[in-house]
Amino acid sequence: MLAKPSYLNELKNTGDFLTLSRNNEWHLEASEFALENGTRVTVHDTGVIEFQPRVTTTKDVVLSSAVHGNETAPIEICDSLIKQIISGELKLTQRVLFIYGNPKSINIGLRFVEENLNRLFNGHHTVEGIAMNDERVRAAKLEQYVSDFFERGEHGSARSHYDLHTAIRGSKNEKFAVYPYLHGKPWKKSQLQFLLSCGVNTVLMMKSEATTFSYYSSYVHGADSFTVELGQVKPFGQNDMTRFEKTKKTLAALISQDEVEYPQFNASDFELFAVHRTINRTEDEFSFPFSDDAENFTGFAKGELLATDGDTSYYADVEGEAIIFPNAHVALGQRALLTVIPMQIDSNFV
Repeated sequence: MLAKPSYLNELKNTGDFLTLSRNNEWHLEASEFALENGTRVTVHDTGVIEFQPRVTTTKDVVLSSAVHGNETAPIEICDSLIKQIISGELKLTQRVLFIYGNPKSINIGLRFVEENLNRLFNGHHTVEGIAMNDERVRAAKLEQYVSDFFERGEHGSARSHYDLHTAIRGSKNEKFAVYPYLHGKPWKKSQLQFLLSCGVNTVLMMKSEATTFSYYSSYVHGADSFTVELGQVKPFGQNDMTRFEKTKKTLAALISQDEVEYPQFNASDFELFAVHRTINRTEDEFSFPFSDDAENFTGFAKGELLATDGDTSYYADVEGEAIIFPNAHVALGQRALLTVIPMQIDSNFV
């Protein structure tokens, strides 16, 4: 049994794990306790809290937010769910691990402190010749907490990880998800149905390895894992939380019901895109020809300029090639832009 640190009574009474994490930016003493309904609660670290219901479970669910600290809507969704669980309002039937990725970046209202945490997973936190920093240490710890959580699950349990974000820019498709590269394995219609229930009908299919948290869980642990973009970045207090009701309701059902019934699959409900190419920033002089408020999924005519990287110019080579996640200010060597093209449901979906 873990020791009982001073914060425990307040956490039991308020369920406010978010404030507790923000007050302990990089470390929090581990502890555990039981709810009246028998659910075991384990605080592993700052921003990392696990719930294990008394019943036999069939799903191991990871819900992460604040991998970028200024993306507040997902943080508020998870804060509400955690409080409902601790108060007993939401009774679990499935194991769930909640993660606030970067509490210090929440406090300063920025995407990251020193380095983009979502570029440090799948082993990229430790690279020869690059000095460690708090975010690199944090990425390594988060990988270990996820590994430990999945490894302690019931044999044969379904593993999933939904890494919740909001995007820097607005989007023609307000909510969308990124399906990590599956190395030839088929995409799952059941996961698309889950996303649709969350209010997400637009999905990007990646075609290469990545350094993201969702790719780590997918590749290393075989989890059904997604980066889920729920809208545009806004400060705390400025989110219209009614826009996230479908997401919150679906996540609550996922962890509180034995099985969740979704509407019958219909391909016409979805708008799918395949990643066409990745453009990295390699030079100090890097720019886009479009304005800072150009939305994700803005399409370009074949031959139109997309980006300039030093002496290299990139032009759309497919009619309607659309931009995703443009950011001219990333570190050298990192992705500055994804482009995507429409795709259809085919035999690679099961």
